[in-house]
Order: sequence, then C-alpha cells, then structure tokens
Amino acid sequence: MNRFNTIFCIAMLSVAAMLSPVMAQTRNANLRGEVKTTDGKPASNVTVTLLNTNKTTSTNEDGEFILKHIILGNYTLKISAIGMTAQEQAVIVSSGTNKIIYMVVSESAAQLADVAVQGYISQNRKPVNLGKVDIASLDLPQSVQIIGTEVIKDQQVNKLSDVLQNVNGVAYAENRGSVNGETFFARGYSLGRDNVFKNGSRTNTGGMPETSSLQSVEVLKGSAALLYGGVTGGAVVNLVTKKPEFNYGGEVSLRGGSYDMYKPIGDIYGPISKNLAFRLIGSFEGADSYRNEVSSKRTYINPSLLYKLGEKTEILLQGDYLKSDFTPDFGIGTVDNKIVNIGRGSYLNAPWAYNNTNTVSSQLNIDHTFNQNWKINLIGNFQSYNRDYFSAERPFADANGIAARNVTRSKTEEFTFNQQINLNGRFKTGQIAHTLLVGADADQLRTTSNGFLYAGGQTAFNYGNVNLLDPSTYFGSGIEPEANNVSRILAPVYRMGIFAQDLVTINNQFKVLAGLRYTNQKTANTRTTDLTQNKKSVGDNGKTDGAFSPKVALIYQPLKTTSLYVSYADNFITNTGTDIYNAPLDPSLVDQFEAGIKNDFLQGRLSVNLTVYKILNDKYAQQALFLADGSANADRNIKELNGKTASDGVEVDVTGNIIEGLNFLAGYSYNYIRFTNTFAGSGVVEGERLIGSTKHTANGTLFYRFNKGWAHGLKLGASAFYTGFRNGGRNTKKDGSSSGVIPLAPFTTFDFTGGYTWKNISLLAKISNITNELNYFVHENYSVNPIAPRQFITTLSYRF
Repeated sequence: MNRFNTIFCIAMLSVAAMLSPVMAQTRNANLRGEVKTTDGKPASNVTVTLLNTNKTTSTNEDGEFILKHIILGNYTLKISAIGMTAQEQAVIVSSGTNKIIYMVVSESAAQLADVAVQGYISQNRKPVNLGKVDIASLDLPQSVQIIGTEVIKDQQVNKLSDVLQNVNGVAYAENRGSVNGETFFARGYSLGRDNVFKNGSRTNTGGMPETSSLQSVEVLKGSAALLYGGVTGGAVVNLVTKKPEFNYGGEVSLRGGSYDMYKPIGDIYGPISKNLAFRLIGSFEGADSYRNEVSSKRTYINPSLLYKLGEKTEILLQGDYLKSDFTPDFGIGTVDNKIVNIGRGSYLNAPWAYNNTNTVSSQLNIDHTFNQNWKINLIGNFQSYNRDYFSAERPFADANGIAARNVTRSKTEEFTFNQQINLNGRFKTGQIAHTLLVGADADQLRTTSNGFLYAGGQTAFNYGNVNLLDPSTYFGSGIEPEANNVSRILAPVYRMGIFAQDLVTINNQFKVLAGLRYTNQKTANTRTTDLTQNKKSVGDNGKTDGAFSPKVALIYQPLKTTSLYVSYADNFITNTGTDIYNAPLDPSLVDQFEAGIKNDFLQGRLSVNLTVYKILNDKYAQQALFLADGSANADRNIKELNGKTASDGVEVDVTGNIIEGLNFLAGYSYNYIRFTNTFAGSGVVEGERLIGSTKHTANGTLFYRFNKGWAHGLKLGASAFYTGFRNGGRNTKKDGSSSGVIPLAPFTTFDFTGGYTWKNISLLAKISNITNELNYFVHENYSVNPIAPRQFITTLSYRF
C-alpha cells in the first residue's frame, strides 16, 4: 500500500512468546505493535491498553509499542488519545503467534499533533532516559519531571530557562554577565556544568543550549551520583533532541517578537532507504534586547541519521553545531552594595565588548537487544567548545556611584570526550523479579585557557571609571584596549566510574532499589606555555579523588496507581584548594534522605506527587583559620573540611488532562539551605541562607484547545511563575569582612498565549510578563540583571 494514499490507520501487532526461565507453569509473551495514521505516518504517544489487565503503555516516536509479560489468552486491545476516535480489537496472545491486526482510525498525523497527544500521558507512566533503565517513573524512588514537546512548543521557549521555569524546585539563579551560561539551583545546590546533559552525555552550556531541536527535557531531582558520578546533589537535567523517522515529514516556521527578534526554523525528516532515516533541523536567530546596546546572533544545525541493523540493533548518529555571539552585559551593577534603579535598559559595559562562542558535538548511540529481557546501550560523544571574550566587568560602585571598569580578555577551548556502556536485564530468582542495570562510563576534559597582558605589559587595565548615577559617563572613550596573548594553560581532567543497580520486585506491593558506584577523578597537573619565550612548564597541582556512591530505597505500592518510597543516597563534590599541609583536599561527601508519594487519579488523567528531603554536607570546605605552623591564614585557597550545611525542602508536582482538550501542569517547592557550622571570625554566619538559593518557587500552566464547533482549532493558554525570596551579594562573615547580602524580593510573572490551527498551518502568539513586573537576578555584588519586561512573540508554522 502506498504510504501517500493510506486510507486507514494500521496497527501491526507482532506477538512474541517466551517462557519464564524460573516459573515454568506461568507462560507469557510480549505484545509488540505499530500504530499509524491515515496518511501512513507513525502515531506517537497514543495510549495502548490491554483491557481487563494492568497492562498499558504508549507509542514512541516511531509509533511502536510493547506490552510485556502477558499471560497467554484472549484479550481486547484498545488504542486511544485525546482528539482521536478510540478503537478496540480482539487479539489472541499465544506462544509463537505473529498476528497482524488492521484497525480503522480516521485521523491524520497533523490532526493528532494538533491536539497535543503527548501532553496527556501520565508523568508517572513515562520512563525517563536519565534513569538509564526502562522503568516507569512510578517505580523510580526519586522525584522526576518531564517537560514534553507540546509545552515546549506552546510556550515558544527560546532558552533553557524558559523550559525549566516549569519544573518546581529548579530555580533560575543568575547569568553572570550573560556570558557564562544560565545558572540554576535545585534543592539549594548549583547545577554546574557536570549536571546538564544532552541525550545522556554531559554538555557545555556556555553558548546557551538551542531549544529548536528539543523533543523533551528530563529532570531527575536529588542525588544522581549512582548513575553519573560527580554531580551536585540538586538535580540533573537531560536535553532530549528529536530523532530521525521512517516517514517523510517536517515543519518550517518563522518566529518573531519584541526588540527586532526574528528566528526562522526548519525541520525535515524521512527515510533514505528501508533501514536508514535522516533528520535535519536548522535555525537562525537575530535579536536586540530591552537592554540598550545588547544584541545576539545564533546559527544552529542539528543533523542526525538512524540505521536499523536488523530487528535488534539501532545505530543513531547525531551532530550539533551552534555559533552563538552576544553582547556581554553585567546589568545595572550596585551602589554601596545596594540595587539602585537606574533604568531597566541602562548599559554599563564598553561599546566594543563581545562574547563569541562555537559549540560542535557528535554522538554515536548503539542499542542492541539480545532478547526480550536483555539489552545493551553504548554511547560515544565528542564536544568542542570555543569562547572568545573581551569585556569590561564588575560594575560595583561606592556610595557616590563611582565604579572602576577593569577589563577581562579571555580565549578558551574545551574538548570533551565521553564513553558509556549500560547493560539492562530482567530475570527472576524464585518468586523475586529483578531489573538489573550495570554500567561504566568515562570522561576526558581538556581545557586550554590563554593569558593576556595589556598595553605596556600591564596585568590589569581600567577602561575608565563610570558613575552609575550619571548616564553621560557610560560610554567611556569607546576605544578597545590592546591585549596581547602571552601564555597558554592546558588543564586536563579524567573521570571514570563503574556502577550496578537492581530494582528488586518482591511482590506486587513491595520493591527495593539498591545500587553502588565507584568514581575516580584525576585532575592532572596543568601545563603552561610561555608564548613570549616559547618555554613550557608543568605544575604540581594535580590530584586524584575517589569515592563510593551508594543508594538504597524501599518502595511500597498499595495500589497500582500509588507509590510510596523512602531512600538514602550519597554523592560527592570535588573541592579546589589545599589543606594546611599543601595536600589536595578530599571531596565533600553529601548524604541525602528523601521520601515521596506518587499518585495517578482518574485513570491517569491527573497525577499528584509529593516529595520531602534532607541533604547534609558534613565536610563543607572553608578557609582555614591557621596554617600548619600556627600562624593566621590569609590565603583563601588553604582550606579545611570542617564546615557543615543542611538543606531541607518539599516539592509538589501536579499534571493532568481532566477533560478533553485541557492540559495543565503546576508545582510548588520550598527549600531552606543554610550553614550549620562555620569558623569564628571569617566563617559565614550560621543559619543564613546560601547565596543564590530560592526559598519558594511555584508555577502553573493551563492550555485549552477547542476540538469541536465554530472554535475548532483555537488554543488558549496562560502561565504564572513565582520566584520567592533569595539572597544576592555575598554571605555575611562573622567578622564583617564580606560586602554583605543583597536581599531580593519575591515576584510573579504572567504569560498569555493564543493560537489557531487550520489544516497544516498554525499561528501562535504570546504576551509574557503581562504586568511588566520589575525584579533582578544577581551574581555576587556586580552582575545585576533586570528581568525581561512585557514582551510579545509569535510563531507561524507550516507542517508537511
């Protein structure tokens, strides 16, 4: 049948039966299938249910699904989705049967996409790629949130922060000078470069990750050290990009908005041969800003190939190229360590300042299925990141408004290599079922930075003092100073780890998850090249850290729709500096205790999850009071591991689709991270909230699509985002030596969206920050960035 003339939606079901290796009297089989639309395209995220059983799943991007461990017999199979006419068909599940069932469905791919099918699958039923094992979130003793395609599309997200504002407990913290990548806090801990992944591999976020290729964003809250090694205890974030498909299709769109923002986006996919498919996504973005003199230009290309080597092996090759150039912007600065409203758009940087980045990555992903119980995944990833930066910095002024604008010239190159192997298996020992994950991974990071001297051999250069209270001084001389490259420093880091995890199902109500990881991280000696004399030297600052990261959890599921759990996990954080004997510092070990309940109501149309946690760091690194000889220490790099911090919190997630066409998600989080034990004198005051952490966050998004009547095709939506109290500046020292805390008031922003779809054409428009709220995100006491004012953005799309 020609795929372009397909009249009916065909569900092709291949039934494969296998005897249990232990339970000889319980014969069962797996039920596989593929669901297509009237135009021959895969129907993704369609709910597939085997009636009168607890077996339910959803189709993947290729329209494929599998229902596992079905007792042989006669059943009724049902496929359904919002906006799609539900269909039922009798099916016989028998050993060795390979039966194809034809089902008539009246919807096309465009019609299904228009009603946002993927937004209505229970969060608790979705497996998360970050878990590295094919188990639903309901069985995972950890808080998980997945922001899917439809939310990303409906909210017209342009930055990672636009996505993560939908994840409670992950709070935007700041963006130092708008050049170091967006910074987030989760459970009081900063999500550094090691906590953000793309398709399962660590990624550099310095160029601001592009969102036009995103299929979803997964957030695994709490400790993930068991699976990923040296990550902070707050959360890990995985950016999942769109993959090739074995049917022709695509979409072109044009996005435009306030401040001359324009962004054409193209996405095309299809088969090259029977076993080979491609996808190519590209975009260009140009924009000015509500900040005077600030602009950006971005070029992005994302090609990928998918090769099916027989029925059991898939090979996925993906590439990524991002050129992102934007103006460094340290906001409005501070006057006497206070925020003074000198105007939302006031630009204090030099007119010639620039920040140019290039990010190139490639990933090879191989999945092989041995049989219905065992499979293996191998990943190889390479990323190159280059940054060329020249800017005036740190506009913090005295009480009279006078600030020096010292410049920084930097040029860095980073090459990152990552390799992973993950083996998944299911088996039984007697009556007890096991879901086993065994894996190993390794990272190699090579960072090259360059040193510069300014005109006349100066190590520092002041572009010129500025009076923050006098706009006539902002421009300065307008002359870019001379900067000469005099040195180059190579800093390699090597990391490897091995781990094992087992989800033990004792019976239908009780499960245990236990695992252990060992991570070894070597920070090699730096290698310096003096470019003026062509001399090379090797430092003695290398060190090797090793740590075990255990995890154990108890899971109780009194109902098929409810899961309660308690867990303990340990992770480690590497520390810079040395102890008083000039030995490298050991890593800090962080203990996390978590309890939660996950619930599905109304047949999965409403999910409500609650999590509480406590995180203890009993080896927080702080500046040593005394040196080994008993004299006072004034060196901030000489430290001791005797400080303590504690982080307590609660998180609530609500998602659902109670009535047809209505899709919503909401959340709330509370966190209190503070110092609990510090030195007298230079130690931070106990009980004070750590800088950057946010006390309360809340979010709510509601979209409704009219599927019938005169308003058919109309979509309306609204979002609210609350950011609570937080501290900017620097934590208060007991001896008063720090510049002090800058308290930041809570604020709420509201967005409204309206759109209309007609056949393959859609128009979507949004007004953000409707009330024109003014507030700030602050890095230390100098990078004070006002939030964006009221803005307008619209996207015109054509799907083919």
